[in-house]
Amino acid sequence: MSYTLFILLLPLFSFLLIGIVDLDIPKTGKVWSHKVAGLIGTASLGIVTILSYMTAYQYFFCTPRLADGTLPTLVPYNTTWLPLGDLHFDLGILLDPISVMMLIVISTVSLMVHIYSFGYMHGERGFQRYYAYLSLFTMSMLGLVVATNIFQMYLFWELVGVSSYLLIGFYYTTAPAIAASKKAFIVTRFADMFFLVGILIFGYYTQSFNFSFAGTVEYADNVAHFIPCNPETALVKNAAMTVLPISLVLMFIGGAGKSAMFPLHIWLPDAMEGPTPVSALIHAATMVVAGVFQIARMFPIWIEYAPQSLSIVVWVGAFTAFYAAAVACAQSDIKRVLAFSTISQIAFMMVALGVCLPGHGEHLNHSGLGYMASMFHLFTHAMFKACLFLGAGCIIHAVHSNEMALMGGLRKYMPITHWTFLISCLAIAGIPFFSGFSSKDEIVTACFQYSPWCGAWMTMVAAMTAFYMFRLYYGIFWGTENKEAHAHHTPHEAPWTMTLPLVVLSVITVGTGVVTTLGGFLNWEWASFGSIVSASGLPYTVHFDPVVASVSTVVAVCSILLATWIFKGEKQPIADKMYAAAPRLHRWAYKRFYMDEVYQFVTHRIIFARISRPIAWFDRHVIDGFFDFLAWGTHKTSALIKGFQSGSVQTYAFWFFLGTLLLLLIMLF
Repeated sequence: MSYTLFILLLPLFSFLLIGIVDLDIPKTGKVWSHKVAGLIGTASLGIVTILSYMTAYQYFFCTPRLADGTLPTLVPYNTTWLPLGDLHFDLGILLDPISVMMLIVISTVSLMVHIYSFGYMHGERGFQRYYAYLSLFTMSMLGLVVATNIFQMYLFWELVGVSSYLLIGFYYTTAPAIAASKKAFIVTRFADMFFLVGILIFGYYTQSFNFSFAGTVEYADNVAHFIPCNPETALVKNAAMTVLPISLVLMFIGGAGKSAMFPLHIWLPDAMEGPTPVSALIHAATMVVAGVFQIARMFPIWIEYAPQSLSIVVWVGAFTAFYAAAVACAQSDIKRVLAFSTISQIAFMMVALGVCLPGHGEHLNHSGLGYMASMFHLFTHAMFKACLFLGAGCIIHAVHSNEMALMGGLRKYMPITHWTFLISCLAIAGIPFFSGFSSKDEIVTACFQYSPWCGAWMTMVAAMTAFYMFRLYYGIFWGTENKEAHAHHTPHEAPWTMTLPLVVLSVITVGTGVVTTLGGFLNWEWASFGSIVSASGLPYTVHFDPVVASVSTVVAVCSILLATWIFKGEKQPIADKMYAAAPRLHRWAYKRFYMDEVYQFVTHRIIFARISRPIAWFDRHVIDGFFDFLAWGTHKTSALIKGFQSGSVQTYAFWFFLGTLLLLLIMLF
C-alpha cells in the first residue's frame, strides 16, 4: 500500500501548481485560470478520493487479521526526519480503522466541495487562489489523520490552522472576513500552545512521541508493533502517576480549541464569513473534528494512564452541547444556526469518547461503545452536515441573503435543495432509516451506561437539535414567502455543479441509515480502534438497545411536531407569544449569551488595561529608560575622554610620563 503516499503528494503538488504558476493560456485572448485551476484541483482530489477508497477496500477486506481478530496497524511509509538522541521525529503514514475512515470522510467531502465551488465561486476574484487554499487544507488534514506520531500530527495540525485562516479570510477586502480570520487564528493558536506544552511534557517523560503506550515502535513487514517502556523504571512510574494525565489534559485543551468547545468556541460562528463551501469543508466535516480525532488517536494512553481525567472531556462536551443548541434555537442567520449545530454535534462526539471507560458489572462488554459511537457519528455527521452547508449555499445563491426573514416558501423554487436539505434535517434529528439515528442512538446509550443523568442530559440536547433544525427548515422552505425580496430576483435552483454534491451526500446519508437500521447494530470495527477490546478481553460488539432507541425516536418526533406546530404556517402566533413572554431570554440566546462581550471585557478592560498597559509603561520608561541612560552616559563619557585621542604628540607624551610617574610612586609607597 505504498501508493498511499500519493494521497498526500497529489494535493501538495496541486497547491504548488495552482498557487505559483500562471495558468492563463497565452495567445488566446481569454482568461483561463478560472477553469484550469478548478479542473486541476478537482482532478487531483478525484484521484485522491479513488486512492482513499482503494486503501479502505484493501485495508478492511484484504488485510489479514491479527490473532485476536482485530485489524493490524499498518505503516506503509515511515522515515526519521530529525533524530535527537533517544527521541526522534518521524514522518510517515499510519493506517488503522479510524485513519482509513477519516481518509474516506476527508476525500469525499473535499471532492464534493471542489465540484460545488465551480458553480458557487464562479466569477469570483481570486478563484485560482481559492482552489490553491483548498488543496493546501486538504493535504494538511489528510497528513494529520495518517500521522505516525504526535509530533507529525502537530505539524499538520498547525498547517490546518494556517489553511483555515487563509480560507476564512478569502474575502480579505471586507472587514468582517478580516476580523473573523484573525479571531479564528488567535483563539486556535492560544489553544495550540497548550497542545504543544502537553506534547513536550509527554515526550520528555516517556522518551517517545508514539500514539500508543510510552515506549518504542518497531516495524515488521509494514506492521507497527508498539513496545511499552519498562514499567519498573522511575521515569515511567512518575509519568504514569502524575505527568501523563496533565499532558493529556493539556493536549485536550488544544483539541477543544480546534473543535470549538466552550469556552474556546467563539471563533467558529464568525468563521461563517468565509465562502459557504469553506464552511462545509472546514467547519462542518473535517477541521472541527480534529480535536475529536486527537483524543481518539491518543485513546489507548487515556485509558491506560488517565481514565479518570476523561470526566473533564464529558463535562466540557455535555455543557457545550447544551449551550450551542440553546443558541442555535434563536439565530436568524442560516449559516450561524448550522455553525452552532456543528458545535453541539462535535460536543456529542466528545461526550461519547469521555464516557468510554473500562466496563464493569453488567456493562463489562460495553467499554468500547462510546468510542465506536463517537467515530461513527463523526462519519455520519460529516456527510449530512456538509450537505446542509452546501444546501445553505444554494439558498444564499438564490436569495442573496443569509437571513431567514428574506426566505420562506422556497420549496417550490428549489426542489432538489429542498429534498436534500430535508433528508439531512431528518438525519441530524435522529429519525430511523437515516444515518444520524444509528450513530446518535449509540452515543445516548453509552451516556446512559455512564450515568443516568448524563443520558437524560444528552437526550434533552438531542430533542433541542431536532427542534432547531426543523425551525430552520420551515423558516426556509415553508412559512411566508418574502415577495418584496424576490421582486427583482426570482429564486431558482442552483446549477448542476452545486446540486450534484447535494444528491451524492444525501444518498450516502440515506444509504448508511437504511443499512445500519435494517442490518442492526453490528460490529462496526471500521469505526473503532483495532486494539481496543472490552474489559473481558473479548472483541467489542455493539448491541441494539430497543428502549433507548424507542425513547430517542419518540423524543425526536415530538420535537419535530412541536417545531411544525410553531413554525410551519404562514403566520407564527405561537412563536410571537413565546418571544413576548421571554424577550430577554431570546435576546441572550440570540447574542450567544454575550460570550463575545465577555471576551472583549476580559481582554480590553482587564488584560490590556490592567496588565498590558502597566507592562508597556514599564517597558517604555524603565527598560527603554535604562538603555537610554546607558547611551546618554556613554555619550557624555566619550565627550569627556575624547581629548585623550586628540592626535597631538605632546598630549600623548604628557599622559605617558604622568602615567609612568604614578606607577613609580605606587611602587615606592
